[in-house]
Amino acid sequence: MADFVNLEVSDGIGVIHLSRPPMNALSQQVQEELRDAAIAADANDDIRAVIVYGGEKVFAAGADVKEMAGMEYADMSRRAPDLSSAFDAVAKIGKPVIAAIAGFALGGGCELALACDIRLCTADAKLGQPEIKLGIIPGAGGTQRLPRLIGPAKAKEIIFTGRMVEADEALRIGLVDDVVPAGEVLDAARKFAEVFVRGPSRALRAAKQAVDTGLELELPAGLAWETQLFAGLFATGDAHEGMTAFAEKRKPGFQGR
Repeated sequence: MADFVNLEVSDGIGVIHLSRPPMNALSQQVQEELRDAAIAADANDDIRAVIVYGGEKVFAAGADVKEMAGMEYADMSRRAPDLSSAFDAVAKIGKPVIAAIAGFALGGGCELALACDIRLCTADAKLGQPEIKLGIIPGAGGTQRLPRLIGPAKAKEIIFTGRMVEADEALRIGLVDDVVPAGEVLDAARKFAEVFVRGPSRALRAAKQAVDTGLELELPAGLAWETQLFAGLFATGDAHEGMTAFAEKRKPGFQGR
């Protein structure tokens, strides 16, 4: 059992639960526990979908500024790659990953949400990248994932000003995918995740690989990558089951094979 980040598994869903009161500040220990939880979630075949959750009051309010304040360039040059790679471990989970955001998701907390595939938030949630107010910039994916998600102009405005984005605006600009009442975000995320628990896990992994890797490639290379993944799925039992079920006019029973 880790001190601040634990992986809780039930009914095919893994919940990566951050619990470092009062604000889930992302210290170096939290960073490493997050990495361990992400790797474990990816490796566990009983998990078909993952939720990242910080509790009912706060998702994560950012890095542990007190921990960073005494660092010099040499210190941060060693730590920064590990921080970024911890969030990459979440992004590379080969299953649908849903951020269930309540309260604040700021700085590193927003970057953690950006590393997920889908983001749900409560109506009172606030997201943002306020690092500029500390004289620094986002250092765990914010300058890269945010513009890819909402476009470079809007991402620059949010990063340059360091302002908080309210839930309704976050939904409008595509920073989150749905807004739910306060106190209901974990239940909403579970309901969403249940769709993937019953789905074809190999095809879902391939779809995620196709999109994520394809974004890093020129279009011809991306299309070739898609073709390779598409053809490979015809070696799976789920593809056979899905097409057979369609022909027989019944619901498929996917087994993740």
